Amino acid sequence: MADPFILKAGTGIALALPARACMTVTNIYGQQVVDTWALCASDTSEVLSMEHTRSSLDKLRPCVGDDLYSNRRRPVLNLAKDTSPGVHDTLLSACDEARYRLLGFQGKHASCAENFFAALRELGIDAPRVPSPWNLFENVQIGDDGKLTIEPPVSRPGDHLVIRTLVDVIMVFSACPMDIALTNGIDRRPKDIRLHVS
Repeated sequence: MADPFILKAGTGIALALPARACMTVTNIYGQQVVDTWALCASDTSEVLSMEHTRSSLDKLRPCVGDDLYSNRRRPVLNLAKDTSPGVHDTLLSACDEARYRLLGFQGKHASCAENFFAALRELGIDAPRVPSPWNLFENVQIGDDGKLTIEPPVSRPGDHLVIRTLVDVIMVFSACPMDIALTNGIDRRPKDIRLHVS
């Protein structure tokens, strides 16, 4: 069993995990979004897909016990436990430099997209694109008019998920660096998270 470790605010990591591993993602401070991806180790063009997960489950948010599906409609992860209120976004793309420019930021800014590419490069993997992430703890509300609004997370300090791998995967986690929108809370301050593989 590996020791828990801290993923620093605004950074990312890629981990090769065998089938039947459990990854615990703990929101230490309760207000940090974690962009999450999985690539199948046998063929990294097969990836965790939010659109295929939504259509397979017929709902917007996976719940405890649900499998999450790849772009080939194969179950690759299972949400084994969730102590949070269960609000995790499956709609929004990862933040990137273009997103920050649209929000008025000028210059280079850390992003989940860059964290995704950089983390995979550490493992010698060149990904062609950034799949849509599973945004753990992100609170995206849908208005009656269909408008999407990012609200502060409703997760509490210490809330955690246990994600079970169903196949050999490379998982990528990004402690989202967003500091303009309310993604990471009222204070708009990215925070550390804790990861534990068992």
